[in-house]
Order: sequence, then C-alpha cells, then structure tokens
Amino acid sequence: MTTRLMLSALCCVFLLSCSGDKAKELLETAEFEERQTNLPHAKQLYEEVIRLYPASKEATTAQARLAALKQSP
Repeated sequence: MTTRLMLSALCCVFLLSCSGDKAKELLETAEFEERQTNLPHAKQLYEEVIRLYPASKEATTAQARLAALKQSP
C-alpha cells in the first residue's frame, strides 16, 4: 500500500510539472485515483483542486465528485 501511494504521488508530481493546465491535470489524477479505488488520495486531490483553483471548472467538478464520494457507503 505504501509503495502504491508513493507511486501515485510521484505520478501526480510528474504530471503537474509537465504542462500548463495544472487544474485539469490535478483533476485527472484525482479521477484516476478514484478509479483505482484509492479514495483517500482522490479526496485529497479533489480538495487540492478546489483550494488551488477555486474559480475553475475543474473545481466545480471536484466539488461534485467530493459530494458523491461523501454520500457513498
């Protein structure tokens, strides 16, 4: 589990350093983590999108995903 988390973090750092649309890339990484059922990390990344890019369309999507995850069992 620790290795997986470290790999995910490295992937996130790599993606965020590669191009200009960081909000989109951060959201895509969060969605990837969610699909991989790494929900704590997905939630953390969604919250980061909202915190760093509050006026973006990605923040709106992140808020919706967080709300959905909080309602899931």
